[in-house]
Amino acid sequence: MPPRQRLTPADRRAQLLAVGARLFAARPYEEVLMEDIAAQAGVSRALLYRHFPGKRELFAAIYQQAADQLLAKSRFDAAGGLVEQLVEGMDAHLDYFIANRNTILAGNRVLAGDPVIQTIIANELDVIRTRLLSVLPLTDDTARQAVSQVLKSWLVFVRVLVVDWLADETCTRTELRDVCVGSVLGAIRPLLAAGPAPR
Repeated sequence: MPPRQRLTPADRRAQLLAVGARLFAARPYEEVLMEDIAAQAGVSRALLYRHFPGKRELFAAIYQQAADQLLAKSRFDAAGGLVEQLVEGMDAHLDYFIANRNTILAGNRVLAGDPVIQTIIANELDVIRTRLLSVLPLTDDTARQAVSQVLKSWLVFVRVLVVDWLADETCTRTELRDVCVGSVLGAIRPLLAAGPAPR
């Protein structure tokens, strides 16, 4: 075990999250043990459990942190080109998903029934949908509601497609990204007929 460092509670929590994130990314969920995380962090299991009562709680905190970081990279600007921003947002998500394949598969398959993990995912998708709605040229509430429903379905489609792709890569990363971007542009274009086409 590495020598134990004196850290503030906030710094210790951040350290444990970083160590846990690294291990969950490197191994399937079932193979990550709390004692391994404690050993890698150079702390006792008792100290680890004081911060996180169990493996699911630690994983949920890691997943929330990742969602927050991804949302920070997925901001949309009404003055920017929609297609370019969608590509950038998909690239940021795919980069993270590929680098953390085991984490994403655990959150979407192993823990598919976990209400905390599913709430984190649902909240992230809701934020992305709201941000997209804010930059689209929608002139009335009816069009906004229709586009909102399409975006909600599209985000679920993207999530399922990308998770399946992580488990079995049937196309290139670029093809996957372009399918995701192209599908939403095709889906919302009829609803934006009265305004300018997405650029």
